[in-house]
Amino acid sequence: MKYVVLVPDGCADEPVAVLGGRTPLEAAHLPHLQALAARSEVGRAAVIPDGLPPGSDVGNLAILGYDPDVFHTGRAPIEAAAMGVDLAPGEVAYRCNLVTIDEAGTMVDFAAGHLTSEQSHPIIAALDAELGGGRDGVRFYPGVEYRHLLVVPGAWAEAECVPPHDLTGRPAVWPTGPASTRLRTLMDASRAVVSRVAAEVDSTATQIWLWGQGTRPQLPDFANRYGVTGRLTSAVDLVRGLGVLAGIEVLDVPGASAGFDNDYVAQRMACIDSLADRDFFLLHVEATDEAGHQQNAAAKVEALEAWDRDIIGPLLDALPAFGDFRILLMPDHATPVELGTHTSDSVPYLLHDSASTVTGLPYTETATRDCPAVAAHTLLGRMVASA
Repeated sequence: MKYVVLVPDGCADEPVAVLGGRTPLEAAHLPHLQALAARSEVGRAAVIPDGLPPGSDVGNLAILGYDPDVFHTGRAPIEAAAMGVDLAPGEVAYRCNLVTIDEAGTMVDFAAGHLTSEQSHPIIAALDAELGGGRDGVRFYPGVEYRHLLVVPGAWAEAECVPPHDLTGRPAVWPTGPASTRLRTLMDASRAVVSRVAAEVDSTATQIWLWGQGTRPQLPDFANRYGVTGRLTSAVDLVRGLGVLAGIEVLDVPGASAGFDNDYVAQRMACIDSLADRDFFLLHVEATDEAGHQQNAAAKVEALEAWDRDIIGPLLDALPAFGDFRILLMPDHATPVELGTHTSDSVPYLLHDSASTVTGLPYTETATRDCPAVAAHTLLGRMVASA
């Protein structure tokens, strides 16, 4: 039995005016997905438990079969694992975005114009040289594009921080709580460094934004937990970090990106090649989520159609050669285009067994609206059970 998990990040949505009141899933031409849904179990899944933030850290943890209420400690420590940053006991990691905030204090861009890694790395190097470098336990680590990491002592952990993508076009909401003074002082001090180096690399970044903090989570080994070994592909450190922490091999696929230029074909081929000697594969693509954040309905539709054309259709042609197979398809959260940020709403899921004759619903938000939401973290266990 082969098991494939497909994660179109943030693809779930709400009716969009420019799409005639349809969601992107309803507006997109998805013949392969809808044909698969017609012979699958289709329903609703609660990927974000009550009280937890509606982020990809929580949602992908649930998709991999780990109850977020039990195992979630924060977003940044998962990304630290992907970056090879080993947090010592008592250390806390923060996600460190490079952002653009104007003189009036408005969050103009949570991604600082989506600067490249070549632009951002000199900025992070300067921040570490001038504000970090291990002094007082503060260290900066370069990540990808606008996404970076800060490691600090545990005393810095107690703060309430708003994700920058929730503030686009709105006044910045600064951290609160016992550690907020330390965080605000560092964020304020970053302005001079970031602005100076940003000018040298032609970037609109103005400062850092800290959020998503936590200590290293302890995840039970995936293979021991579910009895299958596998690999995953994602261009997002968060998903890659979960693979590292769970003991799932993470593949570097040339052409895989977190933007609209993602190479869907390359990721699909990596999946098929991997199934030759492993039974499990998770394939994650960020583009649908990015389109939601940019409030770009057309781009979200195009990304969904690329999923259908370049991944789902060819994958369904290839999988029978391996024998029986099962597919779980589910986004990690909703990212409605008209909101431009994540929500905690339940999302449609699809669970397919090649040997099943079940008749399913269309894979859309409307078709599954009245389905009772199941706990998302239970679906992976159902997928691999009784194989």
